[in-house]
Amino acid sequence: MSTVKMMSGKARNADRSIGAILVDSGRLLPSDAERILQYQKEHGLPFGEAGVQLGLLTEADILYALSLQFDYPFLSGPNRPVSDEIIVAYRPFSVEGERLRSLRSQLQLRWFDEHGKRSALALVGTRRGEGRSHLAANLAVTFAQAGERTLLIDGDLRNPRQHRLFKLENQVGLSSLLAGRLQDQVVSFVPGIPGLAVLPAGPPPPNPEELLGRPAFDRVLQQSMSAFDVVLIDTPSMDTGADAMLLSRFAGAALAIARTGLTRTNAFGYLLNLMQDSGVKVVGSALVDVPPLRARRRSLFRRSA
Repeated sequence: MSTVKMMSGKARNADRSIGAILVDSGRLLPSDAERILQYQKEHGLPFGEAGVQLGLLTEADILYALSLQFDYPFLSGPNRPVSDEIIVAYRPFSVEGERLRSLRSQLQLRWFDEHGKRSALALVGTRRGEGRSHLAANLAVTFAQAGERTLLIDGDLRNPRQHRLFKLENQVGLSSLLAGRLQDQVVSFVPGIPGLAVLPAGPPPPNPEELLGRPAFDRVLQQSMSAFDVVLIDTPSMDTGADAMLLSRFAGAALAIARTGLTRTNAFGYLLNLMQDSGVKVVGSALVDVPPLRARRRSLFRRSA
């Protein structure tokens, strides 16, 4: 069963040592903790590094203790409740996690700065394969890890991916709501990441652009913004139709995504001009590198907003 790393008793854990947390959790024997302390004194090393050198601790143990100290939930264990592509769910303190936190901070400064007024943001790009869904999923987790109630809406009714990334059912979702087949918003809360919910795209409809242009989406979005601090919208690429433009206009703002070696400069410039002409505020852009899955452990978010 997957182990959820989350804090209980913020003040207590913040003041406790890594060794005390690991002993209390059963990850470390008291006798082994004494061995580490002795080794630490002899070699002048941090507790965690000393434990790793002795073979008594692993990187996962250290991250577990840090997550409790800093109130930063993440996932670990043999079973993977979400895809490995959601890097920050499993390795929040990695290089990728640091870059995503930097992007999150930029967005908080540039857009999510007025509580209750600016809470929706669309992620847009020129063509498929640029990494919008990948970035949207990781960014949503990062916001939730910061304590923001976060909803990720899969607005790509043509080629949805969020249900696969979060391992959710997709029998019902946004398309069902827009078609009037459901009366209430159907979201799935992500196990182990408190405050994070996903609204999957639902069954692909034959008329996605028409569905997204209906007033029903505005109602869904307004309800979402009243219940969540941050609402991120994954959109289809601009070359598939006007879906992304419609979603961005409802949100009021967009983050433009480009991928190294794939996005064309003229197409990206056209996207930015189109957003501006439509009254959509482009709060920034992100240049990402999303290699094939077999190489994704080295995936880098190179530049943020």
